[in-house]
Amino acid sequence: MSEEARGFEINPGWEIRAYTVGREQEPVLVIDKVLAEPQALVEAAAAANFGAVKPGGNFYPGLRTPAPKPYVRNLHAALRPVIAAAFGLPSEGMIKMSSALSLATLKPQELAPAQRLPHFDTADGGQIAVLHYLCGPEHGGTAFYRHRATGFETVTPGRLAAYVAALEAETAARPPAQDYIRGDTELFEQIGRVEAAFDRVAVYRSHLLHAGDMGPSPAFSSDARHGRLTANTFLFF
Repeated sequence: MSEEARGFEINPGWEIRAYTVGREQEPVLVIDKVLAEPQALVEAAAAANFGAVKPGGNFYPGLRTPAPKPYVRNLHAALRPVIAAAFGLPSEGMIKMSSALSLATLKPQELAPAQRLPHFDTADGGQIAVLHYLCGPEHGGTAFYRHRATGFETVTPGRLAAYVAALEAETAARPPAQDYIRGDTELFEQIGRVEAAFDRVAVYRSHLLHAGDMGPSPAFSSDARHGRLTANTFLFF
């Protein structure tokens, strides 16, 4: 094994649970004890140069930097068969991937309107989100939502126009509170949640409405060893 890859090996004794959320019964995987040496990824983040935060530039409320390539390769090799079985996707063949280490640093008053609402990453059901928590339960987790007006829990190409039109009309009349979304609101109902835990991975389709749950007392630290650090990987089937 190369020195570059050392520290990012997958733990063969990982623990996996599969369940579904909402009326649409979307699959969600929760995998614990993923890496043999998870602290190595935290230390890699602590040594990395994170790009400047761009408030409102995308849905992510903070800093990002590319994840180490050996980590991404190992994660893909281990998870590909599991994802294929759970989501009915090909277990072989080339796919595209992107992965970033991420630190949530934006305070509520800095959030753009879209960052105060649940979102979907793409309407393409072939994109899978792999969210690796490198922080503890004090940093919240990830919640999944149903849009009350449309009843949508996922946003597909056929639903996209109707969803956007409904949400734009609602938020124009009632702008979202200047805060991270926390549980049920007038516009959205929470239908599921994955609690953050160190070295836990959550896997779900990117078209599922979701939002970061920042916990009761978020620190918004830019220190990778103490902040809300995650590795966010997308697999494009």
